[in-house]
Amino acid sequence: MRRLLFMTMLVCWCLMAGAAEKSSLHQRAEAEAEKDNIATARFTFIRAFEDYANKGQMAQSVECGVKATALYYKENYYQEAFDLLRRIDQAIVASQKSPSEMATLYYQTSKERLQMYIKMRKPESSKDQLKALENHANASNDEGVKNDLLYTKAIYYYTFGMNQQGNQVFKEMAQKLTASKEYDKVEDAYKTLIANGRRSNSASMVAQSYSSYMAWKDSTTALKYADEIKALKKQISDNEASIADKDSSLTTRQVFIVGLLVLAGALAAALVVGAVILLRFIMLTRKQKKNIQLANDNNALKAQFISNIAAQLEPTLQKLDGKQPEVKALSDFARHIQTLSDLENTMGDEVEQEDTLIPPFCESLAEQIRDQVKQEVTVKVDAPKMSVAINREYVSHILAHLLQNAAIYTPEGGHIELSFKKRGAHTHQFLVSNTGSTIAEEERDEVFKSFREVKDLTKGDGLGLPICKQMALKMKGDLEIDPQFTKGVRFVLELHG
Repeated sequence: MRRLLFMTMLVCWCLMAGAAEKSSLHQRAEAEAEKDNIATARFTFIRAFEDYANKGQMAQSVECGVKATALYYKENYYQEAFDLLRRIDQAIVASQKSPSEMATLYYQTSKERLQMYIKMRKPESSKDQLKALENHANASNDEGVKNDLLYTKAIYYYTFGMNQQGNQVFKEMAQKLTASKEYDKVEDAYKTLIANGRRSNSASMVAQSYSSYMAWKDSTTALKYADEIKALKKQISDNEASIADKDSSLTTRQVFIVGLLVLAGALAAALVVGAVILLRFIMLTRKQKKNIQLANDNNALKAQFISNIAAQLEPTLQKLDGKQPEVKALSDFARHIQTLSDLENTMGDEVEQEDTLIPPFCESLAEQIRDQVKQEVTVKVDAPKMSVAINREYVSHILAHLLQNAAIYTPEGGHIELSFKKRGAHTHQFLVSNTGSTIAEEERDEVFKSFREVKDLTKGDGLGLPICKQMALKMKGDLEIDPQFTKGVRFVLELHG
């Protein structure tokens, strides 16, 4: 019975620990956001939101969805932001969580709507969202959510000039947050109140707010000093206890030291030898560091050298028999190396775009592989009749490569589809999917890396997908493998107009 209870507790702990960890998609989204790659971060946050929702981890799902929303309206894509919040609310309904848990999740989406309305200066819509926030906070039974509501209400009132209501809420909020030592939130609210007085040219309001702010600042400074003194006293007490323990153990150690001194003479010769060995090791380590730096420099030079060689080889290869597999493979490799080098060197350059009618564009690409597929393989195009501004050269190259790969790997009787989806006013996707074997999760990122393995060039150089990835990034988009597609492989090319 005890063993069963222990195993049950262990399983629960593991599940809780797993739920608390951030998924790889979540971590990648945060990393892209730190680099200010807004479009890629937003796309990855949305994928993380969907992935978490499918696993029932709604707290993390809503967190990622709200972050993606903020990245939409950061670039003034308000319609896309509101659409995404509706999707998040639908996911919350589908999760069938407890009423209090759902209220806590709804609070986050309603707060994001309120922040958008405040940014757009829409007081009536902001007021409606504030009422919704109050209902969700009361239903959540979460003290943290209720404290956040007071802070949000104070900012709302001060933003729209309702200073009397703001003062009432502010007083209650300041008392609660100060008691819980959340000084930064109180200070932000004070600064908002002072700024509001300056905007309304109310000298008395500014003076009163600043006086209250300074009085609160002095009191919190005293509280902080008291906390620091208390922490220092505890640290001193802990250090004294540690010193006492060390004094006790030191006496015991002295007995061993006497014995060790007896062995010191015998070890002296060994120490001399060890010192010589150590000096040699230090010299070797320094030499290795220099070698590593030299190797890195050489790799950069090698990359440039290979690119130059590729460019110089092309005229010579054109004089050889192009029908020979080895000659053709070497020629393709040289061309791919040059293309990849050019993309990396011009990554920051703007790409030209032109309006393109999507259905004939997609049909022409699909037509190129119809005679290359295996028996009874269907090739389908699903594209709405609309025009989009794209870089035809890069998009054509990417889709043609993906379709050619699909023709190779789709078995007899399979299905290949090229489709186009409008994801927002400024976001659209090309999707290439095929039935057959899938790509393992651990290999989905690896296929976009160049030179990841040594290959027989007559069987391909492995640079096709890395080149496509670089082209997508240069267009301020991205190329990924859809993890939700389980009937084969689906590549997603997302672009932003």
